[in-house]
Amino acid sequence: MDFQDVVRRRRMVRNFDPRPVDPAVVARILDNAVRAPSAGFSQGWGFLVLDTPEDVARFWEATTPAGAGVDAWSAGMRRAPVLVVPLSCKGAYLDRYAEADKGWTDRDEARWPVPYWHIDTGMAALLMLLTVTDEGLGGCFFGIPPEQIPSFRKAFGVPEDHTPIGVVALGHPAPDRRSPSLKRGRRSADEVVHRGRW
Repeated sequence: MDFQDVVRRRRMVRNFDPRPVDPAVVARILDNAVRAPSAGFSQGWGFLVLDTPEDVARFWEATTPAGAGVDAWSAGMRRAPVLVVPLSCKGAYLDRYAEADKGWTDRDEARWPVPYWHIDTGMAALLMLLTVTDEGLGGCFFGIPPEQIPSFRKAFGVPEDHTPIGVVALGHPAPDRRSPSLKRGRRSADEVVHRGRW
């Protein structure tokens, strides 16, 4: 698929056909994710892949607040056969920039204008979503409720120094309704691009 087609066709799919995804396709998605930009080539990310029905069910059990998960969105999302949780590791960045070639002698987090560990991991997630589209599959990026992160960590043995920035659900798309938020319309480049000054 042409890159411009991939960009234009990428959308958040919220309803999946439960058919399995070819493991070779999942491997390509992950291979592309690790090609994301990374400050200092720190590569401070990890990807938890849940691709068995048991692991996917355990994810939903660990991350769904009591009394939730019975709506149409949840029903469609729970059919996704593969979930990939991108996790960022701040320590990898602080360690990397304390190395001699970077010129800092400490791990002072105040030097960072923004949390690049989250940004770089987010770029890896976007590369996953673009690859999903290129493979003719559907994907959706969504968050784990903050109060459910401890139970998520416990269910999957996620170390404390890795922060889940969201989840990429992927699989064969099933018919679904587009987000009502799309009625707001996409802002044009003319509305958001400022040349020379704001």
